[in-house]
Amino acid sequence: MSNSNIILSAHVAGNAEVFSLILQLHVSSGAVIADVTYGKGVFWRNVNIAEYTLHATDIDTGVDCRDLPYDDMSLDCVVLDPPYMEGLYRRSKTHLAGSGSHGAFREHYSNGQTTAGGPKYHEAVLDMYFRAGSEAYRVLKDNGVLIVKCQDEVSANRQRLTHVEIINRYEEMGFYVKDLFITIRKNRPGISRLKKQVHARKNHSYFLVFVKIPKGKTRKSMRF
Repeated sequence: MSNSNIILSAHVAGNAEVFSLILQLHVSSGAVIADVTYGKGVFWRNVNIAEYTLHATDIDTGVDCRDLPYDDMSLDCVVLDPPYMEGLYRRSKTHLAGSGSHGAFREHYSNGQTTAGGPKYHEAVLDMYFRAGSEAYRVLKDNGVLIVKCQDEVSANRQRLTHVEIINRYEEMGFYVKDLFITIRKNRPGISRLKKQVHARKNHSYFLVFVKIPKGKTRKSMRF
């Protein structure tokens, strides 16, 4: 029996449109959800928030996604969308990305502060995702859902498949990657001062959906 009204994995759409489909498919009504990088609340524009218990926090409200104020195994779902450009993890404010025409991006995905200590460049991006993922694992209930937004990038002229790096590490933590959604930009991106193109310009990003595997169980023993 065919049904054309199904949820697909790739969309030429905005984040809000895709995110609402992810909740519809993977998060039950009444769930307790912590969006730990809430920002402007863009993801939630197409969601009836009354269907959930939402804790909306971010670094600007004083809550670091790497150190959450929730009890162990207390949440049904965590939403994570930290800055995924290495240029937003710089130790000098003059080197931070997102100035000028990219100001809106910086406003949505970073608090505009420099990064002190820790790894540099793309490794700083991964460090944020890995530490936030570990904290999400702590606060999620068994079989809880972690929704992660990310995008690949080119760092030091080297292709970094961020979504693959995140999946590999999170599975080591005890998550199972249950689903993957691709969001494709509606408008065509451009590059200024390009002399020679050596990598395809990124015009898509990902939502990764993970499930916390209960202690003592393996991915093969789970039925999702």
